[in-house]
This record gives sequence, structure tokens and C-alpha cells, in this order.
Amino acid sequence: MTAASAAATGRGPSRFGFVKGFLWAVRILAVFGILWGSYFSITGGRLSFDQWKDLMVFGVAQGSVYALIALGYTMVYGVLGFINFAHGEVFMSGAMIGFFAANYLNQTGLWASQPFLSLFIVLLVCMTASTLVAVGVERVAYRPLRNAPRLIPLITSIGASFFLQYAFRGLFGAGVKSYPAVRALDGAWNVLGFRVIKTQGIVILAAVGMMVLLYLLVERTKTGRAMRAVAEDQEIARLMGVDVDRTIVTVFAVGGAMAGVAGLLWGLVFQQVFFFTGFLPGIKAFTSAVLGGIGNIVGAMVGGLVLGAVESIGPSLVLAGLGVPAAHQLKDVVAFLALVLVLVFRPTGIMGERLAEERA
Repeated sequence: MTAASAAATGRGPSRFGFVKGFLWAVRILAVFGILWGSYFSITGGRLSFDQWKDLMVFGVAQGSVYALIALGYTMVYGVLGFINFAHGEVFMSGAMIGFFAANYLNQTGLWASQPFLSLFIVLLVCMTASTLVAVGVERVAYRPLRNAPRLIPLITSIGASFFLQYAFRGLFGAGVKSYPAVRALDGAWNVLGFRVIKTQGIVILAAVGMMVLLYLLVERTKTGRAMRAVAEDQEIARLMGVDVDRTIVTVFAVGGAMAGVAGLLWGLVFQQVFFFTGFLPGIKAFTSAVLGGIGNIVGAMVGGLVLGAVESIGPSLVLAGLGVPAAHQLKDVVAFLALVLVLVFRPTGIMGERLAEERA
């Protein structure tokens, strides 16, 4: 059907009008539902002001972990243009190997006598393990498919994810491993009127510090310029003297190191890890990357923090106010609904798809 015939029959404009009207209806209903639920939740006195603040702090701490994992997704997408679904298992590998290091230090007594030195040692172990797994996956699973259609590496990443899950299950068993408690981090700080549990405070500070270092690496160093050049155009970057293969390996290594940091922080907050630990946080981190703007490093950071806060506060603020029973059990639903709503209002994510805009 030509444009003229479409205009004559009215099908083109009517279809466009229907879709646009439907999206506006969704937006209006979403805003109304959020405001309605929030009003009754707040005025009903379901939670005290201090409890709301505690939920916010927990959400920021959890979102910091999501943000660190999301950086690996967004960096690989920015350079290679596909989603590395095995990245959740890269995070899991760091958390699992870190547990064995922490358990050994606990048995020797160093964990109790020198807690911060022990945490630093376990951090290095987590980062090393995740980095090695990430680089190994790139070398074995992705590099041979570098010039294949994008769908093939995507399917391969799903296969690599399952392989890593059940390899760790076979090596270390299906049981849950519990990180030893850090007695030096018992208690809480008071920060601007917010009660911040010490473990949550360490998580937030460590995550912010690592994200700042990553931003400086990408934006202010020669390695970062190489990453951005390869992300823009691999062939031109190669002609300009950039070692594309080494740069791609560096991207996987840096993303793996961030996931390793997230693995230790996850252990500090939730204390339990097992072979399936990387699945749901990996999906949440991917959601964070899309929420912030896939391919945008700052967007991945912002998306993780927003998702963590929404997941923590949303059930009590909106669902409980709407009378939904057991609202706290629906936090995963709230997280993914937040993604849908953000994409309805802003399809490119909160910060936008940076690479897509530059290439356009």
C-alpha cells in the first residue's frame, strides 16, 4: 500500500493515532496509580518516617551492587553491540570464590583480628576470579564469533551462562555458602539524619568509588580513548593503530573486575551465595543498564541506583497503598514495571543511549 492510498483509506494515520493514544492512556493510568497508592500509603501511616528512610538506604545499597554489575553489560554492548548474558555468572563466580577466601581467613583468625585487611584480600580475590572468568568467556566463546551475526553471540552467551552455573554447581555443590560476619561492621552510622548500617555504608562508598574510577578510566586515559574508538568503529580504530582485540579483552576484564567488587559487596549485604546467585541480580543489572540507557556508563550507574530504590520503596509506597496483599513479596514485579514505565515515557532510558546518539 502506497502512502497516498494509506492516506486515502485513513489506515496509516488511524493506526498511528491508536498507538499514540494507547501509550498516553498507559502513561496517565500509571501516574494516577502511583499517586493514588502513594497518597494512601503515606497518609495511612503504614510506616514511620524513619522506616521510609531505612528503606531508602537499603535501596541505594542494593542499587549500588546492581550498578556495578550493569557496567559490564553496558560496556560490552557499547563495544560489541550485543548483550553478554553470562555476565551475571561472572558476578557469581567472584562472589563464590570470594566466599572460600573469606572462609579460609575466618578459620585462620585473620578475619576477626584484621577485618579490613581481610576484606581487602577477599576483594582482590573476587576481582581476580571474575576478571579471569570474563576474559576466558570472551576468548573461548565470543572471539571466534566476532564477525558472526549478532544473534549467534547472544545465543552463545546464554549457553555460557548455563555452563558457568552448572560448572560451579558441579565443583562446589548446590548448597548455600554463608559469608562470615564482619564484627567490625556491626552497628550503624548517622548520616544527615539517615541511619546507615555500616555494611550498607561500606557498600555504597565502595560502589561509588569504583564507579568514579571507571568513569575516569574511560574518559581520561589512553585505554579509555581506545575503548571509545573501538565502540565507535572497529575498522577505523584498527586503521588508526588501535589494538582492537586487546581493547575488547580490556573491556571484558574491566567489566569482570567491577562484577567481582559487586560479588564481595553482595556477600557483605546478603551474606549468602550459591551457584544460582548470579541469575536474578544479573537480570536486574541488565534492567538497570536498559533503564539508564544501554551503552551509557553513567546511565548504568544511575539506572542501578534508581532500580534499587524503586525495588526497595515501591512495594510499600505504591502497592500497599493500593491494597495489594503481601506487597513486599512483589518487589521483582515492581522493578520490572519500573523499567516498562520508564521506557514508555522515555524509550532511550533515563540518560539516553549515548553511542546510538553519537553514531546517528
